[in-house]
Amino acid sequence: MRFGSWSLFPVVTAILLASATPGRAEPQEPVFQDGQAQPVFDPADVVRDDLWVTAPVDSDRDGEDDLVHVQVVRPRATEQGLKVPVVYEASPYYGGFKNLPNHNVDVELYSPGYQTTATGDGRVGPTPEMTSHYEEFFTSRGYAMVYSESLGSGQSTGCPTVGGRNETIGAKSVVDWLNGRAEAQDAAGAPVSAKWTTGSVGMMGVSYNGTLPNAVATTGVRGLDAIVPIAAISSWYDYYRADGAVVAPGTFQGEDVDVLAGSDYTRADQEICKPLIEQLRKDQDRVTGDFSPFWQERDYLKDAHNVRAATLVVHGLNDWNVKGLQAAQWYEAIKKAGAPHKIWWHQKDHTDPVTVRKDEWLKTLNRWFTRYLYKQQNGVETEPRATIQREDGSWVDEAEWPAPGTSTGSLYLGAGGPAHGTLGVQRKHDSIVESLTDDASKKAETLVNEASSPNRLSYSTSATRKSIRLSGQAKVDLRVSFSRPAANVTALLVDRAPDGTSKIVTRGWTDPQNRISPWLTVPITPGQRYSVEVQFEPKDYVFAAGHKVEFVLLSSDYDYTLRPKPGAGISLKVDDTALQLPIVGGKRALADAL
Repeated sequence: MRFGSWSLFPVVTAILLASATPGRAEPQEPVFQDGQAQPVFDPADVVRDDLWVTAPVDSDRDGEDDLVHVQVVRPRATEQGLKVPVVYEASPYYGGFKNLPNHNVDVELYSPGYQTTATGDGRVGPTPEMTSHYEEFFTSRGYAMVYSESLGSGQSTGCPTVGGRNETIGAKSVVDWLNGRAEAQDAAGAPVSAKWTTGSVGMMGVSYNGTLPNAVATTGVRGLDAIVPIAAISSWYDYYRADGAVVAPGTFQGEDVDVLAGSDYTRADQEICKPLIEQLRKDQDRVTGDFSPFWQERDYLKDAHNVRAATLVVHGLNDWNVKGLQAAQWYEAIKKAGAPHKIWWHQKDHTDPVTVRKDEWLKTLNRWFTRYLYKQQNGVETEPRATIQREDGSWVDEAEWPAPGTSTGSLYLGAGGPAHGTLGVQRKHDSIVESLTDDASKKAETLVNEASSPNRLSYSTSATRKSIRLSGQAKVDLRVSFSRPAANVTALLVDRAPDGTSKIVTRGWTDPQNRISPWLTVPITPGQRYSVEVQFEPKDYVFAAGHKVEFVLLSSDYDYTLRPKPGAGISLKVDDTALQLPIVGGKRALADAL
């Protein structure tokens, strides 16, 4: 999971430097206008502190509490008594990362009695500076920026565990220190306090750096008043698995927890954490793909009821690294927790929104932290809770997400899947069975565009009379049998334009051996028919009028699933299969469009 946020640094720094106003006379108090903190402090006139916070956990098992390396950048006015809130970014990447090989994915699928494993070593990569492209933006507005290195990385002690309890405790301990509940020391061992802060903290970051705010917020720690998770994870299981299937993050085929932990293991002592990382390799279970206590520890959703921090979720609708499910399920959990919330969906992939919509994003971010960290009553809690970029690049604000008025509309399959079967609002009553044979060497995009293929089944609506908008998570209920005791199942939802070009709108994967529960592998008997549900990645997407909606079923997905040798067969009971789509306007809107 080399998220790539560092590659954005030069571009975003140039963007944000233009927003700061150095050279002004230094005031002693922040200034607010139009509900936003104003850039009245000189971002070049700051105090920098380097310290280590004691975390109440011993993840490297050396008999000592782990130490979290922290750097603070605060306006110099804090030396004259000004107390400021904190924007805090924790990361496992400040100390660089190792380039380690991923697992081999060209392997046979598990059925009881079969196992496979893989691992590897690598080298330490470059060490980026511990900073943020938002630093001058915030320090000029009277915030302190605080950075911490995750346990096991850089100058922190402890061990990296990728979402493990110790990682959360390490990052949380910094919030505790900022509120006088944890101890810290400088390089000479002298105690360091945070008397310069109000204790009000907002965590933010992109990707892994955005995931840590989710983790810390689930502890309910006092003082964490706001979080801004950008392209962030809410369940590590859903990052590396999908309903029992071993599924990769986009462009990182074969990565898993052990690989990422090893990559982030950059502390000076390169021996002490090796046994723990080896245990991660075993516990992650690339064999069955089952959910387990290992993954439950790394599931923030189960503790989302503890979140009190005002949460601004940001995610790309075309992010296939940290997929949209991570944002959608987290946002739903935050709503249920009753915390203040807002969501931004943009059309880019795995990126920082400052590169997408600079001025409006910085205004939104500033207003969010002004309201919840500086406690200024600027009314953000009364504004529309969803901001969405449409396919044409325009932006809309809506009351909530999924869009109000969304309900389920169903589409049913008709014969012809090896070429192109039908898809419509009326259920077919003919008894039809159609089959495909897996070929994991073929990419989904290739199979979608073949006029006919023995390796996939495809079903299409007629050209739509009106546009159809999805808002939320679709699913398909399959009635299928298998020729082998193990098979991948991949479902695609495709937009077919009038000129014949296609776009895969969303995908879903499952292991049919986990049809009862992600926790449990239950063998399948070849030839026996089963009900298998596949949930697609959530989307907000408009099928334009004149386009076709297509459903495509295949077995292995070259870029995401394990890739067994060709030959596994799937037979689909066509007339007993139905798509359930979250349609704005529901089944009536769907019927009107078709």
